[in-house]
Parts: sequence; structure tokens; C-alpha cells
Amino acid sequence: MTTMSTLKLTAAQKPTQMSPVQQRRNKLAKRLWEQMELAKAQQAGTQYTATKFRTIADNETGLRKQVETNKRVKAWWFVADNGKLSLSVRYGTKVLELAKGKHAVEVGAEKDLVGVLEVIKAAVLAGELDTAIENAANKLRDGFGG
Repeated sequence: MTTMSTLKLTAAQKPTQMSPVQQRRNKLAKRLWEQMELAKAQQAGTQYTATKFRTIADNETGLRKQVETNKRVKAWWFVADNGKLSLSVRYGTKVLELAKGKHAVEVGAEKDLVGVLEVIKAAVLAGELDTAIENAANKLRDGFGG
């Protein structure tokens, strides 16, 4: 008996690309993770800085190279008119409509912020906000016009 015969072989192939819906979910989930890290840092009294890679051309040699730079992460939470902490979820520059006419979640206290962000991230990954993400993505795409 060969070693390979002990394995269960299949004809499955790795998908070549991810569906647009899944790409949008992952993009928003990544931004929610950044917001959670920002909230945790704020509660701990420290600074959170996300980094990204930028490609720049060297003026002397003309070669292009990648440089790691700090990325500005703006907080999605704010103090509402009623004095309570609220959180609006953004996709790009657009605020998502979480329910009909509702664009924010009332958090209450700053200590509850990370938990609320985790619940929203779970809802995004489960596909509960797909229509809101789709609407925001279409508005963003229309803004580029053409």
C-alpha cells in the first residue's frame, strides 16, 4: 500500500478570483478591525497607527521602490445630540444605512465600543449588510462617473 493511497484525493480546484460581494465584505471587515484597534488604543491611552505601502520613484536613480508610511485612521464614533456615543459605519467615504433611515448605532459608553464593533463585523461577515454595502459601492462608483 502506497502512502498516497491513504489520502482522499479530489478534483477540487482553488477559485481564481473572489466574488465582488465577498471582496466588499472583506474590505469592510478590515476597516472595522482598524476601528477596533483604534478604540482599544484610545481606551488604553496609547496611539494607534496603521501602516500602508506606497510606491515612490527615486529622484536620483529613477527607480521605483515601496516605502512603508503611516495611514491616517479616523474614528467612526462621535457624541450625538443626546450626549451618548454613536457609531456610524463607513464604506469608503459613504455612511452605510444600517436600517431604513438609520445611519448610526447608539453605543452608550466608550467601554462598549469594541463589543459593538465586533458585533457589526460579525454581521458583515455573515452577509447581513450586503445590500447596504452594495448601495454604498454603487454610489462610490457613480461618483467616478464616465
